[in-house]
Formats: sequence, C-alpha cells, structure tokens
Amino acid sequence: MAFGKGTATHTPAHSMFSRFSSPAAFAFALAVLGVGTVQAQNGPGVDVQSDSLTLDATVRSVLDANPGIISLEELANAATGRLAQTRTGFLPQVTGTATYTRVDPVVKIPLGGEAFQIAPNNNYDAHITAQYLLLDFGRSAATVSVAESQVQTARDNVNITRRNLAFDAAQVYYNILFMRESIKVQDAQIASLVAHRNEMEKRVQGGVSTRFDVTTTDVRITQAQNTKIDLENQLRNQQSQLAHLLHRSNQVDVPVKGRLTFEPRPVDVAAETAKGLENRPEIKLARDTENTATLQQRLVERSNLPNLGIGGQVGTKNGYLPNLNQMRFNTVGVVQLSVPIYDGNKNKNQRVEALANARSAVARTQDTQEQVRADVRQAANNIASNQARYANAERQIAQATDALTRAQGRYRYGVGQNLDVLDAETQLAQARLARAQAMYNYTLGQYQLKRATGEQIWQ
Repeated sequence: MAFGKGTATHTPAHSMFSRFSSPAAFAFALAVLGVGTVQAQNGPGVDVQSDSLTLDATVRSVLDANPGIISLEELANAATGRLAQTRTGFLPQVTGTATYTRVDPVVKIPLGGEAFQIAPNNNYDAHITAQYLLLDFGRSAATVSVAESQVQTARDNVNITRRNLAFDAAQVYYNILFMRESIKVQDAQIASLVAHRNEMEKRVQGGVSTRFDVTTTDVRITQAQNTKIDLENQLRNQQSQLAHLLHRSNQVDVPVKGRLTFEPRPVDVAAETAKGLENRPEIKLARDTENTATLQQRLVERSNLPNLGIGGQVGTKNGYLPNLNQMRFNTVGVVQLSVPIYDGNKNKNQRVEALANARSAVARTQDTQEQVRADVRQAANNIASNQARYANAERQIAQATDALTRAQGRYRYGVGQNLDVLDAETQLAQARLARAQAMYNYTLGQYQLKRATGEQIWQ
C-alpha cells in the first residue's frame, strides 16, 4: 500500500469479524489490510524486536541513497544556470575578431604608365566590438522573472519527491514492525494451543477425553501455523521493499528497530487546514505554476516592443589609401532602434495562449487548495474513528481473556467442551490483532494528517 492523498479506507472491526469464518483467514486478512504507521515514542506500547535502524535513520538513508533526488537536484541546478544566463542581458557584450581575406583580382587604374591599385590583395582586420541594450521596455526583466520562478518550481519538485520518499520509507519501516508483531501474536496463539493439546493428551491417557479433541486442536494449530507462514512471507516482502528503497539489493533482511505506541491527541481541523494551505508542497508548486504563467504573460506582452541599443568597434586594418598595406587604427559607433511592424499575428496568438495558461494555473491552485481541505478532513475522520476502534479492541481483549479463562476452567472440570476453549483462543487472537490494526490505522491517520499539512518527518 502507499500513503495516498488522504483517501485510505479501513474495514470496520465488527464487519471483519463477520467476514472470516476461520481464524487463519481472519488473521491473514488483518495482516494484509492497510497497515498504518506509528511514531517512535517513549511510553507504554508494543515492544518490537530491536536491531539497528530507527525510523529517522531509515528515512535519512533512503533519501541519501535515492538517485531520483540527485537527478531532480541537478535539474534545479540547471534551472539556476539558465537564470544566470538570462541576467546576462543586462550586461554589455564584447567580442574580439581577427580576419584575413585574400582578394584576386583587384581593380587597378593605369596612371602615367603605372597601374594604381585601389584595394590590397591581402586584407587584415582585427577589432573589438561592444554592444549594449539600452532599452527593451522590460523584456529582459520579465525574462529574468520567469527564470526565477522556474528555479523555485524545480526546488519545490525536489521537496515533493523527498516528502514522498520519506513517507514511503516510513510506511515500509512500520509495515515490518507490524508484521513482526502479528507473528508474535500468532506465536502466542500457537504456544497456547500446543499447551492445551498437551493437557488433552494427558486427559486422553487418563480416559477423561477422546482422541477427537486432540485431533480438533491439531487442526487449529495447523491453521495458525499456516497463517504464520503467510505473515513471514509478508515480512520478507516488506524487507525486500525496504532494501530496494535503500538500494541494498544484496541485503535480504534490512535490520530495523522501534517501539509502537498509542497516544491519542486532539485534532484542530481548522488549524491543521490553515497549516496545510500554507505549507503543503503541492500548494507551493501550484502557486509557482500560477506565478510562472503570469510572468510568462507579461513577457509575451513585452516581446513585441521596440529595442534601443548602442554599439562600438575599435581595431586596426589595412586597405586605406594611399598606403594600402599599412595597418591603421579605426573606430565605428552605432545606435540602433528596432521596431517590430508586422509578425503575422504571432504575438497576438502568443498572448491568447499565455492568458489561457494563466487562467488554467489559477484554477489548478484552487483545486489543490480544495484537495488539501479534503485531505485534512479525511485524516481527522480516520484518527477519530480508529481511536474509538482501539478502545473497543481493548474491551474485546479483556472480554476474550475472561472467556478463555472460564472456558479452560469449565473444560478442566469436565463441564465444558474442547471446542469452547478453541473458540476462545481464536477470539483472543482476533482481538489482539484487531487492537494492532486499530493502532496502525490510527497512526496512519496521523501520518495522513502530517502529509496533508505539509509537515516533514525527516530532519
């Protein structure tokens, strides 16, 4: 699964219980349902196997290892280079040129028996030319503004990609912890069933119970073991996904550690919505696009205006009378006014296009703002719903534990059936898994809220 735009849905606990008739099917379904994420905090919670990588270390390692971020950062650097290029329009342009030209034949005028040559055969020219744009009615400034906006867009794209990778890494990290906890719950159920089976073996040997009760228990043990196999496969898949994000393809089991807790906190929807409208990177990117479209429109409006520039040239060349081959210093000055007269309606059509792009960008910003509001509301709804589910799961665990104790006592004294004990064992395991699911779904809502409001989960 992936963290979406706040559209995640979860199966209610009461409907899950009614959909799965066997404990194995129910436990496996819980394992493959949408798994949320939990912050690593101190306090009472579910202990998880300790290895080496914390959440923060995992996220930072994923961000450091991903080549996609490097690619986007280089694109941002390229945009910065283009911005620097546009600013050169405010500076003079200086060019040095040296040429040699051979001309044959040249015009010769006969004078007094001699031929007078009016141009040399070998022509040399070396000069330096300087040009400067005096006035373009704001076109260069508009070009720079467009380039600056494009640089900001490139940087925001980097931030969005980093944000998405961070949440993907957190998701996989906590999926691993969830699978480990599910396996631990399954191990507890198997151990309890095995202990119950051993007790029944003694009762069979004493002639108190029948072999049928032992066989029925063996079936439940096998079902629980099959569920554990499925969970272990899910764990391996999540470990492979984390290795992929870390670009450690040769490492099968990436070590992680953490502690899962459930600490409910109130949500102020209005305040979180305001935060999202201010900080959400998609909002910033939409505003970048809107700003770029507006600046592009201004640039198009100025692209059909006159240009006024000056230029100068100093150098040395030959070809001057009376000594054609003598190199002589020379200068040239020019003032040029360029006025567009007719471009086949090109600029008019460019303005139509730029105006349409600007209106489209405004509409896209408004749509993104509405999406942020919806994401915050959905995340808040998920948090409230799963907080109630967690409280209900706690009651279910207490009830299932009491039911199991009573069923074991009744069976021990010969007034209950083995099936009652097995059903109570299954109900207790289901309740524990339901509590784990409620914890994950609750904290998934917390992460949806972080994503909806543009909050970073990495330093």
